[in-house]
Amino acid sequence: MESMQQLIAIDVFDGAEELDVVGPWEVLSHWTQEYPADGWRVHLVSDDGAVRTCAKGLGIVPTAAWTQLPLPDVIIEPGGAGSRARLTEPAHLSRLRAAARRGALMGSVCTGALVLAAAGLLKERPVTTFHAAFDELLALEPTAKVYPGERWVDSGEVITGAGVSAGIDMALHLVGRLAGPERATQVQDGIEYHPAPPRWDAVLRNPFVARRRRPEDA
Repeated sequence: MESMQQLIAIDVFDGAEELDVVGPWEVLSHWTQEYPADGWRVHLVSDDGAVRTCAKGLGIVPTAAWTQLPLPDVIIEPGGAGSRARLTEPAHLSRLRAAARRGALMGSVCTGALVLAAAGLLKERPVTTFHAAFDELLALEPTAKVYPGERWVDSGEVITGAGVSAGIDMALHLVGRLAGPERATQVQDGIEYHPAPPRWDAVLRNPFVARRRRPEDA
């Protein structure tokens, strides 16, 4: 039954970066729906349960409001331009602190790490964030130990992800922590996430692409 399952909540707010939200959602919803016996569920959560408009205009319909849920076992804080407003929302920062005190695992993607820093959850921790946001992060939490270039950093109680698409990697690592590496591999295969992006000039040299680009083929 759902009431017996452990809960992962992905915070959703206006101005969140789309892939910061949807990347972890794809990983975690695939896991929890395909393997319900693992005992986890995941929700997209906003303050009031209403639709939120992301940074590039995508509207996201949350699956719950924060007030409808117990304190989660895992909270994932996405980034994006709207994350700066979260830094000055006492109710949300208090929610994060309360969950952390209760033993919740905290996660972030991109500038979601700034929100965790504002809540006081990154003191003396190794962390990563969006490549252009390390100065902001250190201004909020000077004791943080930053690791630019890492896709994700696991410090035990907190997992921080780098920018945007790194949230997929962070979420797969989270599945591995919660359900084991074999399950993480199954989820990775299930969503066909096997990145090997070619350089753009290599794409242009691809014979099929070149053929399609000829005027006579237009």
